[in-house]
Amino acid sequence: MRKIAVCPGSFDPITYGHLDIIERASMLFDKVIVLVSFNSQKKPSFTIDERLDMIHAVVRCWDNVVADCWDGLLADYLKERQATAIVKGLRAVTDFEYEFSMALANKKLYPDAETVFLTTSQENMYMSSSLVKEIARLGGDISTFVPPQIHDMIKSRLRKI
Repeated sequence: MRKIAVCPGSFDPITYGHLDIIERASMLFDKVIVLVSFNSQKKPSFTIDERLDMIHAVVRCWDNVVADCWDGLLADYLKERQATAIVKGLRAVTDFEYEFSMALANKKLYPDAETVFLTTSQENMYMSSSLVKEIARLGGDISTFVPPQIHDMIKSRLRKI
């Protein structure tokens, strides 16, 4: 039986921090689905299609990684795809508090899946999509935060006018 994991998030935009977690998940599972989720509490800078395009551009190096999007309960997506794991990256204790409550809710909604927490690498502990967007908006160099394949798209969208 193939072990399928889902890495959900807004990925607005995808960063090296996300890719670190995705790469490590790709070594643990037969298939990893990078799932662009809708979050009504966030106002994204990029459309779903743009985020999927960025993800496709940077995950090509892993044969077992694909991208998808979903506007609904994560538990329903997991059932539909027969996934057995949710993979989430943790940067700090504050991430854990939120992700732990989400893991408990997802376990209640879909008991057949486990949430797997991967701690971020030290060089990515402070990184977030919000931070990358703010640096780009203010004209800063984001080349150490995002892959070159998507750098220009992010800069041109977010640079301060």
